Amino acid sequence: MSSGDSGSRPVKILCVSDHVDPLVYSPQAGERFRDVDLVISAGDLSMKYLGFISSMLNKPVVFVFGNHNLEDMHLFRKTRTPRLGNEYPVFGRDHRFGATYASDRVIHVNGLIIVGLGGSMRYNDGENQYTEFQMVLRALRLAPRLIFNRIFRGRYLDILLTHAAPRGIHDRTDRCHLGFKAFRWFMRTFRPRYLLHGHIHLYDQREPRVTRYFATDVINVYDHYLLEY
Repeated sequence: MSSGDSGSRPVKILCVSDHVDPLVYSPQAGERFRDVDLVISAGDLSMKYLGFISSMLNKPVVFVFGNHNLEDMHLFRKTRTPRLGNEYPVFGRDHRFGATYASDRVIHVNGLIIVGLGGSMRYNDGENQYTEFQMVLRALRLAPRLIFNRIFRGRYLDILLTHAAPRGIHDRTDRCHLGFKAFRWFMRTFRPRYLLHGHIHLYDQREPRVTRYFATDVINVYDHYLLEY
């Protein structure tokens, strides 16, 4: 995870996004994914589904909202920003349905530092849609806490969790599925180990899931994806 954790056991992460997978939404899920340490959702899934995963696996669930399945988003309205260095813990004020909301927050769980930037490119003025400039501002607001991490923890973050893809990496040309340039800047500046996103449905196994960008592996976690950190 970091230079100080090199001797520890890898963290096994079940990543989900956009599609209710019958392999996950199953009475056998607890056995099938028994060695998973953490669940991460990149959006467009109902809170009922995330609650089911939490109850079956009994592991921390960290998520962002996408541009669909937003009926419970009002329950996670942002509260007062914590002081510098006072990041949100799992099971804190933004924990419901057995899951912790990560968007515009710095989350510490299982030794990992996770930062969330949910939502999609604005295409019809719907909820949780943003212009490029708005996404830049959201990323910049996180910078002081990331710099704090670099000084006192030796790294800015481990995982950037988004719904949309970065511009030019796994995205599409239509406005709805266009990626954010801000994510490319974020990766170059803060160098997360992974950027996990959804939003781009994969129907062809030849489509890439993993793309390297500078120091970051960009992974499309559509449906479900198992990651060892």
